[in-house]
This record gives sequence, structure tokens and C-alpha cells, in this order.
Amino acid sequence: MKVEIWSDIMCPFCYIGKRKFESALAQFEHKDDVDIVWKSFQLNPDMKTEAGKNINQYLAEIKGWSVEQAKEMNDRVTEMAKQVGLEYDLNKAVVANSFNAHRLIQFAKNTGKGDAAEERLFKAYFTEGKNVDDLHVLSQLAGDIGLNITEVDEVLKSAAFSDEVQQDVYEAQQVGVRGVPFFVLGNKYAVSGAQESATFLQALKTTWDETHS
Repeated sequence: MKVEIWSDIMCPFCYIGKRKFESALAQFEHKDDVDIVWKSFQLNPDMKTEAGKNINQYLAEIKGWSVEQAKEMNDRVTEMAKQVGLEYDLNKAVVANSFNAHRLIQFAKNTGKGDAAEERLFKAYFTEGKNVDDLHVLSQLAGDIGLNITEVDEVLKSAAFSDEVQQDVYEAQQVGVRGVPFFVLGNKYAVSGAQESATFLQALKTTWDETHS
């Protein structure tokens, strides 16, 4: 059974949703028969990478908030992340466009490492404060999950996998994705948002039962 997950690696709820889905999957009796396919989505495709700008400043500017309000919101998200075992350090988060990171994920998917790439990029952004639009940083992260750094360098320095990213974004529009994370199970059911693990588990069971009856 295929599960497609539209996600942006700079979306805090996507990382939280990944953990909650993984918890559900671990309890699912047919987990070994589930094929997870990560799909690219950009919350802000026009975002300009500004490595020197704090994410609280950026949110304050685009949302019309004070920096204090932005920090309070990020503190709440950090607490939510902690509840599923994730350590966010959003004070270090770098304002960066995620398009190149998505190209890396698309390349990684071709080698069976899509999930590993997604995980490594989430941690790099939310915990380590790395610039996920920096090609050198992306190559290092690729090396961390066992990808060939020379191949990755060639991919990132070209426009390779741009079409695959755009195709995922187009498909998101076709299936009505308004926000991420967005899960499509067995081309049949959709779950939107970082739902509780019990919700994901029920969706997995229902989809499996209806597609294997």
C-alpha cells in the first residue's frame, strides 16, 4: 500500500507529523507492506534565503507580528515537538528557500533514501540551524546518509530534479493540498495535518481493509 506525504522540510508541523505517523506505522500489522513516498511542497516558494536573518524576525515581517509574538509562537511549536521526542532550536533556524533541499530529496528517492534525506534535512533545519539552501551544506548532509557526494554536487550545481519538484507541487494542487503535512493513503484517503497517531493508525487500517477486501 502506497502512502504519499507532501511535506516541506521547513514546516515544523511536518516533522512532528512524521513522528506521529511513524508511531502509528510501528503499530500497524501490515507495516512491512507500506511504501512511503515523500512529495515536495513549498510553503513559500518566493522566500529569499537570508542566512543572517533570524526566523523570528522573518515571521514578524511577513505576518505583521512583533518579534516577541513570533518567538512565543515558535516556543509553543517547540513544546509540541518535544512531546514527540524532537528537539527544536528555532532561535538558530536559518531563513532559507527549500527548493534545492527538495531537489536533493528527489535525487535521494531514486536511491531508496528519500525518508533518510527527509529526516536529515528536518534535523539540520530545526535542530542544528543549518542553511538548507547552501549547496555545500546539502552535500555534507547527503554524505551523512550515505549518498555519493560527487554525484550530489553535480546534481545540485545543475537544474537536475527541478521538474520532479514542480511535478509534486502540481500534483498537490490537483489533489487539493492547502497545507502540509498532507497524507494520501492508497490513492483513496487523505489525512491533513500532524494528526494524532491513533488517527493515522485508523486511516491505515481502513485503507488497507478496503483495498484488500
